[in-house]
Amino acid sequence: MKTEFLGLKMKNPVMVAAGPWSRDGSSIRKGIAAGAGAVVTETIVTDVAVDVRPRIAYNGCGVQNIRMYCDIQVEGWQKDLEYAKKNGGIVIASISAHTPSELAYLASKMEVFGADAIEISLSNPMWESLEIVASDPETIFQMTKEVVDNVKIPVAVKLSQNVTNISRVAKAAQKAGASGVSAINTIRCILGVDLEKCEPTLTTYGGYSGAPIRPLGLASVATVAQAVDVPICGIGGVENYQHVLEYIMLGASAVQVGTAVMLHGHGIISEMIHDLETWERKNGITSIKNIRGKALRNLKSFDEMKVEPVTCTTNDQICEEGCNQCIHSCLYGAIKRRDKNVLVNENLCGGCGLCNDVCPTNKLTLTW
Repeated sequence: MKTEFLGLKMKNPVMVAAGPWSRDGSSIRKGIAAGAGAVVTETIVTDVAVDVRPRIAYNGCGVQNIRMYCDIQVEGWQKDLEYAKKNGGIVIASISAHTPSELAYLASKMEVFGADAIEISLSNPMWESLEIVASDPETIFQMTKEVVDNVKIPVAVKLSQNVTNISRVAKAAQKAGASGVSAINTIRCILGVDLEKCEPTLTTYGGYSGAPIRPLGLASVATVAQAVDVPICGIGGVENYQHVLEYIMLGASAVQVGTAVMLHGHGIISEMIHDLETWERKNGITSIKNIRGKALRNLKSFDEMKVEPVTCTTNDQICEEGCNQCIHSCLYGAIKRRDKNVLVNENLCGGCGLCNDVCPTNKLTLTW
């Protein structure tokens, strides 16, 4: 499933996101070897910070990280980019800075070193000053334009979900000349609290990533797709080929995978690509253009929603013994059990749909 993002022709839409799994030339080559359409470097800055320990926490669902940026000095990336691209592959340099001139300097350096494109990262859940930048369209415009005016390679802007209006920020990036946008970055979080020690899991705010943020990423991509005309790369909670397709059907031209690589290794990239190709053949899809944005036509504003007389019915009244999930979840008291049978009182049913989703054996459906 070939695609194009930032004018770069990619063999598939699965990219490796910026992060410690792409922290140097060797790590980047692992992503390329796994078959990724492109790899984004870990975010490069002018002043390298010392990592704190520990800096990554996982609760079995999502991940909090407090790693700021990559630990390679700017000049060191010349060797790493040369090594990364030695056997081919598309490499996009992720950069971050607090001023337009500093950002342009980094972009120019990465262009000279051989990067195929630039991704500007102007948000960081651990760095409050950058979070302010990420939510200000005028500042985004100035920062982006300075980079665009100083390099000849394409430029993307990575958007934060920690803003009040992501559409305005995306429009500012497009107006400044960005060739595309990526959405979303990690989300400001505290993963949990140790009740015995009375302290947070990690002792500062961090970036939340993984499966729990996928619905936020999907909503952001759909919102941006309805606001701008530049290509979009979807980020957030991508763990399998279905998630890749969800982002594409909501308007993305490509997706980035990060946390899944950290948790399961680069092999998950190869697995996604294989499953995508299988799905493509099975469904007769010849181009990503056939499905990109296809779900947007069915995405309505709340005011456009029609009220339908939907109620719950049972496909098979005999229920699993001991399972009362639908009964517990019914807010209207419409579902009762009689011996092994599940009965629905359609006069009480509010048609909310929750029982349909919580039933482990798909016994319930919504009809009208």
